Amino acid sequence: MTNKKNRSNIQRRLIPSYIFLTLFSLFSVFPLFWMVTAATNATVDVARGKIWFGTHAAENFKNLLSTAAAQGAGASLWKFMGNSFTYATVQTLLCILICSLAGYGFELYHDKGKDFLFAILLMAMMIPGVATMIPMFRMMSKLHFLNQVWGFVLPAISTPFMIMMFRQNSRNFPVDIMEAARIDGLSEFAIFFRMYMPVMKSTYAAAAVITFMNAWNAYLWPRVVLTENKAQTMPILIANMSNGYTVDYGMLMMGVLFCSLPTMIIFFVLQKQFAEGITGAVK
Repeated sequence: MTNKKNRSNIQRRLIPSYIFLTLFSLFSVFPLFWMVTAATNATVDVARGKIWFGTHAAENFKNLLSTAAAQGAGASLWKFMGNSFTYATVQTLLCILICSLAGYGFELYHDKGKDFLFAILLMAMMIPGVATMIPMFRMMSKLHFLNQVWGFVLPAISTPFMIMMFRQNSRNFPVDIMEAARIDGLSEFAIFFRMYMPVMKSTYAAAAVITFMNAWNAYLWPRVVLTENKAQTMPILIANMSNGYTVDYGMLMMGVLFCSLPTMIIFFVLQKQFAEGITGAVK
């Protein structure tokens, strides 16, 4: 009886917390819900503040296809989606590989100067990206990487945040396994690829989600380095749609919905590993 009373008292005390969390969750989800409903309404309905589903989804999608073809000088909406997916995928794969190698080396290999070098690396986080944009553009231009995947990817394949994240999580990696593998004759790269990567899969998942979302949503650097319409990405296409004298908000929200779907799918698929990787990074 006493235990039941204690449980009931605890549950009563938690009711205000549950109410607050429920209201806050609804408040957080409302912009996503409004984005979906606005994609099915006409521009007039969106401007009036209608927040329920409409009947203009097919018309908005048709307008989106025609506008994308006009903006892209013949390139279709799927071309812009393909560009974004290609750039984001290549950047994600290269970034997690290079940053994991760096974090692995900073934590598990002992050297007197590594802490000093890591401090310099962290200082690079204080430099705003705008300050390096002109030199980076000139570099990509001389390398003839404009309007190519390498011009988009190279400036972001290694970031101090990702290196720090992998270094922090590498502290949980059992060093005894490395010593045993060296005794068995495994090379350092074999230890990394065959032992380190499977053990740190949660960190890789978290890093992949963060990097892919940043690459997919990138706007300023792609706007600078991708000068041809056929090489541009979805965020640039959506920005171009909102630059006219009159804006078709229904069509615009349909484009935003299409642009948001890949990142939402990836996050929902990897959300468990993402939570585990982020938790490990801050322990």
